[in-house]
Amino acid sequence: MSLGQIIRNKREELNLTLDQVSNKVGYSKPYLSTIETDKVKNPPGDDLLTRLERVLKFEQGLLLHIAHMERMPSDVRSIYESQEAENQKLRQLVQRLAQKKAKTSEVNAVLAKAKRQAKEDKPGVSAGRLVPIINKVAAGYPAEFNDLDYPVGVADDYVRCPDLHDPNAFAVRVVGDSMEPRFHEGDIVIFSPALEVQNGDDCFVRFTMPHETTFKRVFFEKEDKVRLQPRNERYSPTVVEGDRIDGIYRAVSRYERL
Repeated sequence: MSLGQIIRNKREELNLTLDQVSNKVGYSKPYLSTIETDKVKNPPGDDLLTRLERVLKFEQGLLLHIAHMERMPSDVRSIYESQEAENQKLRQLVQRLAQKKAKTSEVNAVLAKAKRQAKEDKPGVSAGRLVPIINKVAAGYPAEFNDLDYPVGVADDYVRCPDLHDPNAFAVRVVGDSMEPRFHEGDIVIFSPALEVQNGDDCFVRFTMPHETTFKRVFFEKEDKVRLQPRNERYSPTVVEGDRIDGIYRAVSRYERL
């Protein structure tokens, strides 16, 4: 989500017009409009962003941070984002190690509280989480899968996914045509392990043995069976035993070539 989209969405959420915001921040309505529609070549100055944060009730420093990121040269920004992804992985690792030193009852209590809090809290506005692209997934018959031996959250390449807050989210490139017309070969699809899977969801499915994966719509049948349904009508569905499946993860976003 761009800086302009974030500003416009927040203004509309507060039921404010461009005229009202213009009067409060002391900048012209046409200029604010070009910012919201991403027609300005460079992000606005810090003075205006600080005023917008106050008038639109953003967290202090949020718009400044997003604008400063957009001002970075692409090569410098890529290095920064990759390092931040690595640092996030290390922070998660340290947290898990620290939890292992605590009593099981204490850890369970902390996790239960965190889950309750996550349900109550609304996710904040975000320029987008970096999601690792771990490999390819077959939109056809199940294919051998290799996650490149990287730890969770780490890869050679990343995509930015707006409004996604799952630290375990991952992305894969689609191979094959069984999920057409909605998904095409070469698309990058992002999956979130944190989301509940419902009948009819488009999912990344990982099998236990052999170590294969596929990309299909998922339907839960009787007797612990799962039907994997292609979107392309030229392909037949497959019904598998539930104990053959190691993981089912719901698709949340897609990048496609135009």
